[in-house]
Amino acid sequence: MIDEKPDSESVSALAPFRHGIFRAVWGASLVSNFGGLIQGVGAAWMMTTIATSPYQVALVQASTTLPIMLFALVAGAIADSFDRRKVMLVAQTFMLVVSVLLTAFTYLDLITPWTLLAFTFLIDSGTALNSPSWQASVGDIVPRNKVPAAVALNSMGFNLTRSVGPAIGGIIVAAAGAAAAFAANAVSYVGLIVVLARWKPDLPASTLPRESLGAAMGAGLRYVAMSPNIGKVLVRGAAFGFSAGAVLALLPLVARDVVKGDALTYGIMLGAFGIGAVGGALISVRLRQLLSSETMVRCAFAGFAACAFNAAVSQHAWQTSLGLLVGGACWVIALSHFNVTVQMATPRWVVGRVLSVYQTATFGGIALGSWIWGVVADAHGAETALIAAAIAMLAGGAIGLVLPLPQQQVLNLDPLNRFKEPHLALDLKPRSGPIAIMIEYIIRHEDEAEFLATMAERGRIRRRDGARNWTLARDLENPSIWIEHYHTPTWLEYVRHNGRITQADAMVGERLRALHSGNEPPRVRRVIERPTTAGTALVMAKGPIEH
Repeated sequence: MIDEKPDSESVSALAPFRHGIFRAVWGASLVSNFGGLIQGVGAAWMMTTIATSPYQVALVQASTTLPIMLFALVAGAIADSFDRRKVMLVAQTFMLVVSVLLTAFTYLDLITPWTLLAFTFLIDSGTALNSPSWQASVGDIVPRNKVPAAVALNSMGFNLTRSVGPAIGGIIVAAAGAAAAFAANAVSYVGLIVVLARWKPDLPASTLPRESLGAAMGAGLRYVAMSPNIGKVLVRGAAFGFSAGAVLALLPLVARDVVKGDALTYGIMLGAFGIGAVGGALISVRLRQLLSSETMVRCAFAGFAACAFNAAVSQHAWQTSLGLLVGGACWVIALSHFNVTVQMATPRWVVGRVLSVYQTATFGGIALGSWIWGVVADAHGAETALIAAAIAMLAGGAIGLVLPLPQQQVLNLDPLNRFKEPHLALDLKPRSGPIAIMIEYIIRHEDEAEFLATMAERGRIRRRDGARNWTLARDLENPSIWIEHYHTPTWLEYVRHNGRITQADAMVGERLRALHSGNEPPRVRRVIERPTTAGTALVMAKGPIEH
């Protein structure tokens, strides 16, 4: 892991470019994204020529986002459990192969609406596998204080290509057909594959066995469920994706039917969206310094609602494109802010899984919205669907009245690394268990209210990091004695649980020890439960205090 640098570097939006591997991956990703956008224009416009209804056109957008919704959590667990570089290599190679097949099928005139949807689904399944590993790797490439700037630069890179890629894609499709656009995308993967193959990250080796995929997914879901602030981001991200996705899903219909354009018109309008997004990425770091999280997101919802309404009523490509400039900026401001909020609130051991849950919520909203707005457009026209989506965006912004986003905090989420396995009288194996832990505190009467409040936070952290059946009990004969009690299924899971404690979490333990009024530190008992014919036996082991 890269050491932290002075905070002065974090004020520069371009500071991550000082790291060579970030520059290399960013540049290669720029080319890959360029190819992906050309492919997207080819697929969207080809569907307008072979589809039998607007519903199928809108499904192109749904097919690109549905894989992220379906596979993101599995991909996040893989990102946290395996070498992220190798995961990205596999994903990029898979997308290369599928893109070559799509090119061949198109060239041989074997494409139907449903085979085109199948190929776009497969390509974006590779994206779903790649994305959590790439986003989680940002914290491995740059120091934590540069993560917000790196996320913004990644968004800017994608949208730099979006500013010109779709227009070039439209030219390619108009001049040489969709097969040429698909071939260009296949070639674009090569550079990123080479960069990833040469990258040798220097990361600390794990001292614990890898979790099973199911257990890793469960740990990720548990972490999200026990993190209220992350839950707010998920709700807002899903609401934004559901409403804002209508514009990109229906834009081919707007280009063809509303402004009476062609593939080049569609590409130019997408380019305007991309230019706006680049501007949004450049100002997002500054906006985070000037505005609260909630204010930024509400403005993004309102701006995108204006973009959708303009696309519905405009009869001219230039007017629609001006609105798309605003929409692109709002798109990046909202989504990059959601991403940064999740990354800055999540420790490295689970960041891939939490990001994948965020992506599931946001892109699930986009996929669902693309389908619903496509149905509305099929029945009532694209203009009506866009106006309805604009109203939904305003409603999504109003959710902040009930679920306001937290203001960003700089937390030290590096591992605490204070825990050392105690010397045990029993010969325990990693799979031995279940393990019960009891920690005894002596609390003065005047400190009880503060103790209970701190213990509520301790209980949330314990459950979030894998503890089961957490309880707090009070001695009936000596009311000053309080006992914290929880279980882990095995000794290995107990060690893993303690390894997840961060520097920020340790502040809770320090407050509890300060409230403890005994002459000795809080007393810790670790026991293993043993079934007998008469019931359950508890075999005790003592050791150093936990943190």
